[in-house]
Amino acid sequence: MNPPGTTLVTGATGTTGSRTAARLIAAGHRVKAASRHATSVPGAEPVRFDWYDPACFGGALAGADRVYLVPPVGEPDPAPVMLPFLRQARAAGVRRAVLLSASAIPEGGPGVGAVHRVLPGLFDGWAVLRPSWFMQNFTGTHTHARSIREHGEILTAAGTGRVGFVDADDIAAVAVHALTDERAPGTDLVLTGPEALSHDEIAAVVTEVTGRPVVHRPLTYEQMRDRLAAQVPLEFATMLAGMDRAIAEGAEDRTTGTVRQVTGRPPHSFRAVAARELSRHR
Repeated sequence: MNPPGTTLVTGATGTTGSRTAARLIAAGHRVKAASRHATSVPGAEPVRFDWYDPACFGGALAGADRVYLVPPVGEPDPAPVMLPFLRQARAAGVRRAVLLSASAIPEGGPGVGAVHRVLPGLFDGWAVLRPSWFMQNFTGTHTHARSIREHGEILTAAGTGRVGFVDADDIAAVAVHALTDERAPGTDLVLTGPEALSHDEIAAVVTEVTGRPVVHRPLTYEQMRDRLAAQVPLEFATMLAGMDRAIAEGAEDRTTGTVRQVTGRPPHSFRAVAARELSRHR
């Protein structure tokens, strides 16, 4: 790995940002932990950062030579929001950028796919992480996790489609390598867990681990869209429901060896993550 530099981690209190910041700090790297309220992160310099407030960009970027990019949550078209910051980052001396995208969104695709397309032209070193759906969706604060705890059910429009769910800790491990290895990947990395599981299989594992019955209740695409639209903008809800429909059609039924190739160890299984994290909620 390179000698310790300073990494600006956006979304530093979020699912992957917090884990990436912690791993960087543990490895001896300086971290600026960026969040809207400059929340304190152990071992990091807290900085205020809001994608929608360009006035905070300069302070957040000061002294940073690399950046971990978590797109603004719930923004259906993040490119116009993110690109002014990315151009300012390049001008400020940032030479490496690692962007969090998703396995369902290719370069030039909708949403963050437009940012993916321009990233190589902005930075000398770059990578785009395209993880599958997070295992932590069922163990953390996501809607699915809350529904499991409160109602014992998982609601999706994914039918019997399988997904190579991935541990956020594995995403963070790959992110740290992409940020600090001597050479940046210079490509996109599709990240999955070791096996593809249906939501019925996820429910069965959660039931076994917690001892509480959990079931998967399938919804139609329209039901899922409307349910999500009560929580996020309609355009974003429509996109998310469309991703569930794509899962039902087999779009995410795959696994990759990327986590092992980058980190040198296999990805964590959902059973292992559920045992590690859901035991806290028994």
